[in-house]
Amino acid sequence: MAEVATPRLEIRRLEKTFGGTRALAAVDLAIAPGEVHALLGENGAGKSTLTKIVSGVYPADGGSMRLDGALHAPHSPAEARRAGVAIVHQEPFVCPHLSVAENVLLGAEPTRLGLVDRARLRADARRALALVAPEISPDAALGCLGPAEVQSVTLARALAQSGCRLLILDEPTASLAAPEVERLFQVVRRLASTGIAIVYISHFLEEVQRIAQRFTVLRDGRRVGTGDIEGTAPSHLVELMSGHALGGRRRRAPRTGGDVVLSARDLAGPRLPLSASFELCAGEVLGVAGLVGSGRTELLRAIFGLERVVRGELRVRAKVGPASPTRRLAQGVGLVSEDRKREGLAGELSVAENLTLSKLPAWVWPARERATARRLIERLGIKTSGPDQPVRALSGGNQQKVALGRLLNHDVDVALLDEPTRGIDVRSRADVYALIDELASQGKAVLVVSSQFSELLEICDRIAVMHRGRLGPAVPAAELTEHRLMLDAAGVA
Repeated sequence: MAEVATPRLEIRRLEKTFGGTRALAAVDLAIAPGEVHALLGENGAGKSTLTKIVSGVYPADGGSMRLDGALHAPHSPAEARRAGVAIVHQEPFVCPHLSVAENVLLGAEPTRLGLVDRARLRADARRALALVAPEISPDAALGCLGPAEVQSVTLARALAQSGCRLLILDEPTASLAAPEVERLFQVVRRLASTGIAIVYISHFLEEVQRIAQRFTVLRDGRRVGTGDIEGTAPSHLVELMSGHALGGRRRRAPRTGGDVVLSARDLAGPRLPLSASFELCAGEVLGVAGLVGSGRTELLRAIFGLERVVRGELRVRAKVGPASPTRRLAQGVGLVSEDRKREGLAGELSVAENLTLSKLPAWVWPARERATARRLIERLGIKTSGPDQPVRALSGGNQQKVALGRLLNHDVDVALLDEPTRGIDVRSRADVYALIDELASQGKAVLVVSSQFSELLEICDRIAVMHRGRLGPAVPAAELTEHRLMLDAAGVA
């Protein structure tokens, strides 16, 4: 795409430092009206810092920003919104107890005589929804919607502000299945055709190549590459992000499963799953594929005792009994939730406390806790200033490693992993794959739920597909393809 005389967003030598850490160093960026521009980089590369400066969360320490040629230096998110900058976060802020319309206009409710104008609220929300999801009713309760619909509501909220000129999408497909991704792409293209400039942040390079026209890569707070997507190989983007060529995943020897350690027969929950039967053996990685809302997550939560089992039988090492997280941990079964911020980590606690939370007693000597944490930090390659750093200060990939590290510290025999690579970068994803491989080689049993079918094909020995709450038979991964998994997940014969 040819350069334009006046970019929609122009950033020159942007600087930002936090304490002794330089988050951004002389970063340049230019985006044209109507352009979808991919902002790429590993976790901790500076992407979030840059977008937070553009959207008014942080002030810049140096450099300049311009919107359509006019100086852009917002002192708050509200000021950035008034300037036409909207952002949709990977972890959107929503109020499930409110209606769709109330969420779309949250903080900007129209009033009349000092009261919220309900008729205008619904009308304004309907106009915003028409751009992204006209089938969603403004009167629907947000808490009753699925992940894809909730994301549409947050996108409608971003577009509800008048004069949106720049839209930032942060990992917009992290929790979406393939059909929802296609629908999002249609919306993005439609918005770009109206002249809105879009910053698209994603770790999925195949998506970037389909939706973006240009890219910028950040590494260690610096811009290390920019150009047209067309003609740029994914391997080159990976090399720019990591600083060196990323080889293929290490070859592993074929695995032979041992004894059955976890099994279910006609398992059902209050709502989902409707029926799930499987056997998981020691030294095996079993994958569960399915679309959003199929019951994949509910299955793992029922196994771990977080949701009630209303029918069927679940056995751990051939033993049947009441399920609770405490009992499952005592049996050597651990869970890594897909929602690491709300369920996987204690954000205000340190890295050391999170790594040892389920194993060491509260009265343990701090020195022993830190020593255990240091061993896990080194083993997993967690990038942190030390065991005492708050876990919330880590990048997404390193937070995920901490969540996985807690299972290693607990020395579980069965690992339940729900979307273990959601929202993490290419190298961190490879590290997680290697860890799963290592666990299986040690004789541990691993049950993985993932929205990425290519991921399941790479790391799993067998894969079962869940469709509308029912789990199909497990099939050797070598006999499957992404296309076949998608057809089965969609219920197409």
